[in-house]
Amino acid sequence: MSRVKRVAVSSPQTRLAHARGRSRGRWRVPALDPADAERAAALYRRQRVQGVPVLLLLAALLLGLPLVFAAWPQLDDVRLWGVPLSWAVLAVLPYPFLALLARRQLRAAERVEERR
Repeated sequence: MSRVKRVAVSSPQTRLAHARGRSRGRWRVPALDPADAERAAALYRRQRVQGVPVLLLLAALLLGLPLVFAAWPQLDDVRLWGVPLSWAVLAVLPYPFLALLARRQLRAAERVEERR
């Protein structure tokens, strides 16, 4: 029984991408000069501080909904178009709130960058 040699078949673009990747060497993060590095660190710290209240609001929303449902189990009895109110609140309420939180955080981060 003769063995057939296996051959890998790939796109020419794939071969080019692999060849380019090998020829460039390892990618390294460019070093910033000290003034830019300090500015970047200050921006990072300020944006991190601004993100804490947003994370707390997010946690309150995601942890608060189950607590509300546990505190008021009668929400399951109330129906809205045949769907229990608790399910409707869980399926609809968080998403606009999450979008508003994300938009607020993005605007706040942009304001910090514009001020510096």
